Amino acid sequence: MKKSLSTRIFIGLFSGLIFGSIIQYFLADISFFSGTIVDLASGAGTMFVNMIMMLVVPLVFVSIVCGVSELKDLNSFGRLGGKTFGFYIINTLVAIFAALGVALLLAPGKGVDMSSGGGVDIVATELPNLVDLIVSIVPSNPITAFGSGNMLQVIFMALLLGGVIKSLGEAAQSAVNGFQVANKIMMKLISVVMQLAPIGVFALMLKLGATLEAAIFGSVVEYLALILSLLLLWIFVVYPFAVSLFTPISAKEFRAKTREQILFSLSTASSNATIPVTMRTLTEKLGVNRSVAGFGVPLGATMNMGGVSIYITIAIFFVANAFGAPIPMEQLPALLFSIFLLSVGAGGVPGGGMVMIGVLIHQMGLPIEAFAIVAALDRLIDMVLTSCNVVGDTAVLTIVDETEKSGDAKLVAAQAQV
Repeated sequence: MKKSLSTRIFIGLFSGLIFGSIIQYFLADISFFSGTIVDLASGAGTMFVNMIMMLVVPLVFVSIVCGVSELKDLNSFGRLGGKTFGFYIINTLVAIFAALGVALLLAPGKGVDMSSGGGVDIVATELPNLVDLIVSIVPSNPITAFGSGNMLQVIFMALLLGGVIKSLGEAAQSAVNGFQVANKIMMKLISVVMQLAPIGVFALMLKLGATLEAAIFGSVVEYLALILSLLLLWIFVVYPFAVSLFTPISAKEFRAKTREQILFSLSTASSNATIPVTMRTLTEKLGVNRSVAGFGVPLGATMNMGGVSIYITIAIFFVANAFGAPIPMEQLPALLFSIFLLSVGAGGVPGGGMVMIGVLIHQMGLPIEAFAIVAALDRLIDMVLTSCNVVGDTAVLTIVDETEKSGDAKLVAAQAQV
């Protein structure tokens, strides 16, 4: 019997990690394994991620235009957008404050002397300005927006085009039909590429297992365990419970139907690369309306960063305590606002959280050496926090879809009574 895609991804993930670890600890002196095999795996993994990323921008654009143009009316577009945006903001804020509470209670890094660690240079970067962030959503050149993969700008253009098409009504029906066909083509392309997922995941995990240095983790195992524990709690407890609380879907069912999404995001460590899997999980497994998924998933991959929020919050407290520069209480409001902006701006690509932590380390005047610790552990944490991000997208949109269905049911009932 042919194994399911999620099972094959699971096998590829762990077999790649095991094989990579064998290379690092037992075959490191044989250049064919430590050099040639690892380089080939790195190349194959990069090609697989690039294939997924190649589809992301056109998928996002087409799915949003298609989703908006298929809405019953433009009022529902405004309602849907407000709900989705608001739920994402609430999710990010809850994650930040929960991580803050844990950081203040457990004080990660306290009593640890990291001041003698090696240095890693980071580029000085200003904290994002909220006004500039909003202004930059409108692109001056749509070609540049597509070429650079600026998701906020792509989303803006898609929303504008979808709204205009919808406002034209029957006169633009041919355009609606065209985007519906384009959406089917994109989904078929994704299905084709996803058949390569087990091989791509195997290659990515082999490279990871062969290059991670276990000795690095010794002095920071508690920090690592704390972040991973919080992220796993969010993935397997908080989000499933929230879905079971606001929808008919049980926590157990939600966990089962997001398994493939979790395994895929673990290997790619990219919310953007996981967009196709998230779309399929929502529409095919959880029964979420395509317009809700088409609008919400790309937006969530850009700004719904519960996992990154947890990571940045715990990491900045850890490095501040470990390097003898604990954060005073009066700085907490400014710190939390910065974490919120950085979480939203982290993007859906591998290493986004690490880059934002580097920015925060620099802006807060913490030692540059602290970035070495973050960089050493980032790849392992990044996998799990990406899973937290994408499962958060799925949970939020499942709840949003249920509120939309409830609203439609109430409207129908009210009309029937008239």
